This record gives sequence, structure tokens and C-alpha cells, in this order.
Amino acid sequence: MRSSTRSIIPILVHVLLWILFGFSLLFYHPLTWGFSLPVQFWMKQLFVLAILAGSYYLNANFLVPRFLLKRQTYLYVTLLIAAIIVAVSLNQLADSLLNIRELMSRESKLTQPRPARHGIDMFTLTIICLVQGISTSITSIKKWQLDSETYQLQEKERVSSELSFLKAQINPHFFFNTLNNIYALTHIDIDASRKALLKLSRMMRYVLYDTSQNMTSLTKEISFIQDYIELMRLRFTDKVTLHIDIPVPAKDMPIAPMLFLPFIENAFKHGVSVTQPAEISISLKEDNGTIVMKTSNLIFIDQAKVLDENSGIGLANTERRLKLVYPGKHKITINNAVNSNKFEVELILNLS
Repeated sequence: MRSSTRSIIPILVHVLLWILFGFSLLFYHPLTWGFSLPVQFWMKQLFVLAILAGSYYLNANFLVPRFLLKRQTYLYVTLLIAAIIVAVSLNQLADSLLNIRELMSRESKLTQPRPARHGIDMFTLTIICLVQGISTSITSIKKWQLDSETYQLQEKERVSSELSFLKAQINPHFFFNTLNNIYALTHIDIDASRKALLKLSRMMRYVLYDTSQNMTSLTKEISFIQDYIELMRLRFTDKVTLHIDIPVPAKDMPIAPMLFLPFIENAFKHGVSVTQPAEISISLKEDNGTIVMKTSNLIFIDQAKVLDENSGIGLANTERRLKLVYPGKHKITINNAVNSNKFEVELILNLS
């Protein structure tokens, strides 16, 4: 419906344009004021209307696309002036063949023909130049709109492809790590590994089906994160202390999927030591459309160098996704200070 309306509008514009010019030529020409006009005059004005239409479409369909829009400006101006001269010459030829000026002089009761009988009709010249100006403007604007729509479509497709690529990188990155965790767990506790596989199956179902679109719900995303944290609990010993503060959001809202997981995964990946006590804090709260997520984990000497060199594919991709999906609506603060023995991340996301 919308496309058909858009196709009809240009036709209506052209029809109204030629009705306007036809009305001006037939009823508002200076020669029509106060005189009883012969039939030759109306024939002449219809001929002028045909000249105007020919000039308009010659300029719109050939001169502008072929020369002006291809930046051959000087050649375009030369050909446009030539087209105007031809149109004026045809107008004068019609005047001569139909004896228009003599007829007008006779109707106005002048004893002699007008001295300017072989001069330029300034009214017609003005109308021709006006038509050519309108033709150039409309054609140029249509080309600009078409280029703008094409660019926006290409940009949308590029962003969509890039987001799909980034999501494809994040999800396998997460699942490979999780499968490694479950593999390690099978050597320690078979029942716990079975529970872990069940949770992983539920999480995979979420990723495959609920995140297939560009958006998911905040409550589903939080449930996914809680499943992930519970999966991590099965892996850790009493040496790992978890501080989790993820209340049920007061208001559910759409959100891009898999945004928070890489930060949380990074805390578990780098914040746990085999030999030393570890402490990980995770909070995610929503308040009036603003989400604040904080993660904090200890930095161990044997992992600090790795953490400095590479914070993980997930973190880099998630920051890129945030710039694409929520430009100007997010703020990330990362404190990677080895001296303070903590790695802290704060993400503020405005969804209102």
C-alpha cells in the first residue's frame, strides 16, 4: 500500500504541474488581457505547452542524468542553453507561421504591427527557463533521495551483518568455555555434571530460539544469566566466594541479547585461581529504564599478564555491539588496575 502511494505521488505532481502551466499559458498570458482572441492564438499556446513538456522531459530524463549528475557541468550548461535556444526559436517560428503578432495587433485596433514582431517573447522565455529550473531541481532531489535510501539500506544491512557476525563469535566462545568446565566436572562429580548438562541444554535453547531475533526480553536475559551463574557454582570449590545481586526487574523491556554475559564470563574466567581464595561480585539492577551492571573479581599474579594482553573476544565484541545497537545510550567503565588487585567493570545502559 505504501509503495503504491509513493509511485502515484510523482504522477500527481506532474499532472498538477502541467495543469498549472497550461492554465497560465491559456488564460494568464499577457496577450489575453482584454482581447477577443483568434483560434490561431490557442493553437500557438498549445504548441508552446508541448515545447515546455518536451524541454522538461528532455532535461529530466537525458541532460541531468547523463551530464549533470555525472559531474559534466560545463557540457550540461552548454546543452541546456542550446535546448532553451531551440525552444525559443520554435516559439518564434510558430509566431511567424500563424501570424500571431499581426493578429494581436489587429485585435487591439493598432494600425501598424508591433515593432518587436521579430524580437524575443520574454514571457515565453521566462516560462521555458522556469520549467528547466524545476526539471533540474526535481530530478536532482529524486536522485539525492534515491541515493540516501540506498545508503541507508546498505548501512542497515551492514550493521545487521556485523551484529550477526559478532553474536556468532560470542556464542561459540561462551559454549566452548562451558563445555570445558563440564568436561572437568565429569572427573569430580557425575551427578553435578548431569545437572550442568541440563542447564546448558536450557541455555542453548535460549540462544538458538529466543535470541534469533535482534531483541529479547530483559527477564529472559536475566534468567539466562542466572542459569549461567548456577552452572559456574557447580564447578567451584569453597575457595570461591560469590556475591550475586540480580533482583527481578521492576519493568520488563526489550533488550539486545547476550550483552551482559561476556562481562560476567570474563569475571569467572580470570577471577578464579586453582590455589588461592577468589571473590567475585556481580550485580545487575534496573531502575526506570536504566540498567546498571557491575562485575568485580580479584586479579591473580599468574593471570594478570594474560588479562592485560587479551581481555577476551567476548568483551571486545560486546563493546562493538553496544556502539552499534545503543549509540550514545551506554557507558562502560573498566578498571583494570593490577595494583588494586581488582578488575572491575560497570555498564550503564539506558533503555528508556
